[in-house]
Amino acid sequence: MKGILVRKLGMTQLFGDDGVVTPVTIVEAGPCYITQKKTVDSDGYNAIQLGFLEVEDKVVNQPKRKHLAKSASPMLRYLREFSVGDTDDYELGQKIIASVFEFGDVVDVTGMSKGKGFAGTVKRHHFRGGPKTHGQSDRHRAPGSVGAGSTPGRIFKGVRMAGRMGGERVTVQNLKIALVDAKKNIIAVKGAIPGARNGLIIIREAVKAKRTSGDK
Repeated sequence: MKGILVRKLGMTQLFGDDGVVTPVTIVEAGPCYITQKKTVDSDGYNAIQLGFLEVEDKVVNQPKRKHLAKSASPMLRYLREFSVGDTDDYELGQKIIASVFEFGDVVDVTGMSKGKGFAGTVKRHHFRGGPKTHGQSDRHRAPGSVGAGSTPGRIFKGVRMAGRMGGERVTVQNLKIALVDAKKNIIAVKGAIPGARNGLIIIREAVKAKRTSGDK
């Protein structure tokens, strides 16, 4: 499976030859380095570990330094695993750049959504809110009833209520690659992707969609 670690830079627009405007998210794609290979014999499954975002030595702790030294990789901030069919196709220290993807590829994008703090049900779950007339002066954004009384005498798990919003791992599936610039390590993904600017994003080959001829 193809994959790469990227850093979200922000959103912009691409103008096609036909004048159609496409909203895209620009990401800095690598370079990433293969820092470890895991096999069925040694670990029970096949996977490669990618490292991304070079940093100074003082930022990396000693165990991580020794781990990266085994693959002769530079000091890297992020390490993430990608499952693969055969690890023999990869080498330790191998550099993975933006050209791993092509224009028109369908991908799944994973990131941490923006944390928005403690939020009520109107903002968090899009509740309509209470009536705004007939003396309901303090019920405009209240959740309303959350359960019965004597039976069952408790609130069931999973009831939508106020709570901490955002800051969760989110995956958006079946987005298309709109632009690949291997020289600048830039990839443009059609549409919006989760996460704040400069946040770590994982881009993988889509698992529920296949590229078809004629996709643009």
